[in-house]
Amino acid sequence: MSEKTTASSDTSRKEAAILPPVDVIEDSAGITLYADLPGVPKDRLSLQIESDTLTLEGDVVLDFPEGMEANHAEVSLPSYRRVFTLSKELDGNKVLAEFKNGVLKLRIPKVDHAQTRKVEIKVL
Repeated sequence: MSEKTTASSDTSRKEAAILPPVDVIEDSAGITLYADLPGVPKDRLSLQIESDTLTLEGDVVLDFPEGMEANHAEVSLPSYRRVFTLSKELDGNKVLAEFKNGVLKLRIPKVDHAQTRKVEIKVL
């Protein structure tokens, strides 16, 4: 899996976005990806896989009490976006996604023929 560094041709998302921090852990059966998306509710989170491209997008929602507004904002971009290219070894049709406490966890298994398997040795 690699991150796409070129500008996206997607015309629906032309505004700037924050790159969320991501950890990727690989094992013999696939990869697990953790993306930190603070301030993004589940209904404003989008995960898309098209061909070999994985796109994570989320819109930040900050609720202020009625009559109050922010005087100072450290983060001025209201959305997250990150795009990755999936290797041919990964099965984009079997992705499992969980979202808890602002952290998105994706499990992407390797395709069957790319997984490590044990070969039985017969004694003759």
